[in-house]
Amino acid sequence: MRAACRMLAALGAAHAPFLWAQEPAHHVDTSFSVGEIIVTARGMAGNSANVTTSIDRLGGDVAQQANVNYAWELIGRLPGVMLTNFNQGTTSGKFSFRGFNGEGEINAVKLLIDGIPSNSNDGNMPFIDSLFPLDIAGVEVVRGTSDPRYGLHAIAGSADILTRIGGTYLDAKASAGSFATYEGQLSVGLERGGLSQNYLVAYRESGGYRDHGDLDRLSLAGKWFYSLSPDVRLGAIARYYRGTAQEPGYLTYADSRAAPRMTNAYNATDGDKRATQQYSLHLDASFNERLDWTAKAYFNRLRDDRYVQFSAGTAQQRRVTNEDQWGVLAALHYHASVAGMPLMLEVGGDYQDQDNISRRYLSVRRVATSQTRDQAFALKVGGVYAQAIWEATPWLRLTPAYRIDWVGGHFRNLLGNSEAPINDYGAIRQPKMSVTLMPAKGMTLYGNWGRSFQIGVGSGAYLIPPRQTDLAPSINTGWETGVKYAPGERLEGRVALWQQKATGEIKRKLNDPLGDSENLGATRRRGIDVQLSARPVAGLSFWGALSHQRGTILTPDPATPQYKGNDIDHVPHWLFSGGVDFTAVPRLRLSLWGGGQSSYELASDNARGRWGDYATLNAEAAYQLTPQVELSLSARNITDERYEYVWWDGAQTMHSPADGANATAAVRLRF
Repeated sequence: MRAACRMLAALGAAHAPFLWAQEPAHHVDTSFSVGEIIVTARGMAGNSANVTTSIDRLGGDVAQQANVNYAWELIGRLPGVMLTNFNQGTTSGKFSFRGFNGEGEINAVKLLIDGIPSNSNDGNMPFIDSLFPLDIAGVEVVRGTSDPRYGLHAIAGSADILTRIGGTYLDAKASAGSFATYEGQLSVGLERGGLSQNYLVAYRESGGYRDHGDLDRLSLAGKWFYSLSPDVRLGAIARYYRGTAQEPGYLTYADSRAAPRMTNAYNATDGDKRATQQYSLHLDASFNERLDWTAKAYFNRLRDDRYVQFSAGTAQQRRVTNEDQWGVLAALHYHASVAGMPLMLEVGGDYQDQDNISRRYLSVRRVATSQTRDQAFALKVGGVYAQAIWEATPWLRLTPAYRIDWVGGHFRNLLGNSEAPINDYGAIRQPKMSVTLMPAKGMTLYGNWGRSFQIGVGSGAYLIPPRQTDLAPSINTGWETGVKYAPGERLEGRVALWQQKATGEIKRKLNDPLGDSENLGATRRRGIDVQLSARPVAGLSFWGALSHQRGTILTPDPATPQYKGNDIDHVPHWLFSGGVDFTAVPRLRLSLWGGGQSSYELASDNARGRWGDYATLNAEAAYQLTPQVELSLSARNITDERYEYVWWDGAQTMHSPADGANATAAVRLRF
């Protein structure tokens, strides 16, 4: 993949000139890029250009070429990112990093879509379903604990998926492939004068690799931005998504080996209907060369209705989730000079108000037999931060920051006719500090230290009897030190060593009727990330990444002292990825990429064996038939690697085989 050491436009590849933060006197770059990263302008407050940590960016060219069932799969193209592939209909999977797994017990990544918070109450990522590849302008992943911009769910960092905004174009793609998969995407942009309009219509259906794995997905999006002047822009974004899918269920070890594409008879009525809506207003204003401001307001809605049976010895469950979220974000920054030395000051904050309903039933073939949960709970989370960037010398930059969050809310158990207040978490204080050295051209040495936090999710955030003592937030204290070297446009490399330690870490009880959490204890996650990309000759580029990580229980819950020193479940020690692009032949593009991981433990007792290792290889060939028409053929898992997601249900291992070898043919029209 072609790598470029650039900053990705904050809201996409075709934004107005005031979107990027004003460049400091001396350019600092700690990012690693996969794909073509387009720079169009300077940025504004609340931008990652003001954060000194490991940042990874995926270009829109890579995203738009992809053939995936769900957009979260794209993030796996970035180094050090772990994909957890449940392969269960709309509960398809998610991404994670920095030693956190994707089980749903501890969701440690703040997800944003065009800068709008997009996690559900429990930290999961259902709103990512509304995104289709052709509408993605890029992805930005910010790792670690030193970024002060976000609080809730930003335990290990954040990921912002940027969609296409601005420009005049018509981009359409139709594809068909293995497992009776068909997809159509239409992305349109129209920009005249100060007004830009962008629209997406996308639909995908598939029969699935496994039996009883049908899915169909529809997404609609509209984006309207108007520049009142070269320095002031207003915008609105609206998204609607609905998806339905069958669930093939989890297999026993014996069945997964004998017939990985089968489904169990008891999963015949399992499936899910999911609908999401997102609406947001955006304001960006640059008052002068020194002062600018950005603000966003949004409303998110999630409706999810799932039937699932995990094993033959359990009952089918109906799980109903309804969530409404209202929120605002704003940031203001100011550039000055102190004794001839550049100084940037930024203040910002955010607030989110959630209304959540969670209901569960026991059922037989979608007929309810009893209700096990009926909860309504409100959550209010607000935070403010201040940050400075001081260039003490041409080769030294200091970035202190401080963030404080507050939590409020109330819980009602409608089955038991009881109520409970939120845990009194108090003011959650998060100091942060980054130091950057630029000893030579093309070289950046950086280090950072900071704190992030975790609170309970669902009913675990409230003081519900028999608990009588407020739970304290779990505080993550992390540090990172790294070096980025990019002597020119042909070579780029980065090495980073990092660690995060948590006090009183909690994890969700995934199948608990109350939706409560349990104490995992004090934990430590640490690792090293190595990335390299090169373009040795015109038309040839490659990149590769290797991460070693370890998640350890330092001080377990007093009830399980034997877990001391054990691995945290579902955290592989090794992650690797890489790719090659060849474009030296006119009109022909060839790509080869792959990735994988080592095995992981299934439970905190570390007594269920290690599972989940894999290495897959993918390829694509594309031919530019005319300037407007491109034909492509892509193949995933071309070696037909048999790999799977595995979990422990308390009595046995349960297996969800991943897709075997498959191919997709596509035609793309661009005008």
